[in-house]
Amino acid sequence: MKQDNSIVYIMTGGPGAGKTTLLDELNKNGLETVPEEGRKIIKEQIDSNGEGLPWINKELFAELMFKESVKSYLKISQMNNVGPVFFDRGILDTLGYMRLENIPIPAFMEAKAKEMVYHNNVFILPPWKEIYENDQERKQTIEKAILTFECMKEIYQEYGYNLIEVPKSAVESRARFILDTLSYTN
Repeated sequence: MKQDNSIVYIMTGGPGAGKTTLLDELNKNGLETVPEEGRKIIKEQIDSNGEGLPWINKELFAELMFKESVKSYLKISQMNNVGPVFFDRGILDTLGYMRLENIPIPAFMEAKAKEMVYHNNVFILPPWKEIYENDQERKQTIEKAILTFECMKEIYQEYGYNLIEVPKSAVESRARFILDTLSYTN
């Protein structure tokens, strides 16, 4: 079954820009959201004393993220009668991470990224120093967050996506911006 990518949206950007908070707000507005795979993997790896952590084994972490991103995409693509779905990062985010960390990207990953497409409009959240926080899963500096933002911007553009920058504002305003952009009304 070919995915109807017209309803499958990506939220991307660097860490700590408010993606998860914004997705939680969209979810409160009745929209389907898919959580970030990276944070889930980090929690699982910490709980199991695994090595697939970005500060221990970046390559393994990238492989796990890619696998989980593909699985999430396939799960959504098999659902019927679903409205707009918002992913906290997509398959290309893994490729962007690999590029940022100078990890060679296998041809099969590039092929999968071309095959498993999302809506052409991708929402990107810019770095926002005032809200940036570190936690158990987020150990990057704000400088690394800025580099990640630039890398995500670059890779999504290379794959032909149209980036829509979400303004820095209160979460409710950000959610309204997204809904207005989609011409979606509650």
